[in-house]
Amino acid sequence: MASSRFIIAVIGSDRVGIVARITTVMANFNVNIVDISQTIMQGIFTMIMLAEAPQENFDLAAFQEAMGAEGKSLGVEVKVQHEDAFRFMHRI
Repeated sequence: MASSRFIIAVIGSDRVGIVARITTVMANFNVNIVDISQTIMQGIFTMIMLAEAPQENFDLAAFQEAMGAEGKSLGVEVKVQHEDAFRFMHRI
């Protein structure tokens, strides 16, 4: 794939620490936030990030697994999708 960027979506009941714990996992994988949108809608936390990872030796499957596990421990759903796949799926 041409890009090393990812769409990360986090959705679930709001609670303290979601952003801190999700971004800690990202930092552990050397993943940088390029753009971010976050809001709370009637107690539901939503965050969408465009993130970028180093292309060399980046293990997407391990990153997805770690993000999913952290989301599960927080009680939120975390989806990580490569930007190219996201753009392809959402073309008109």
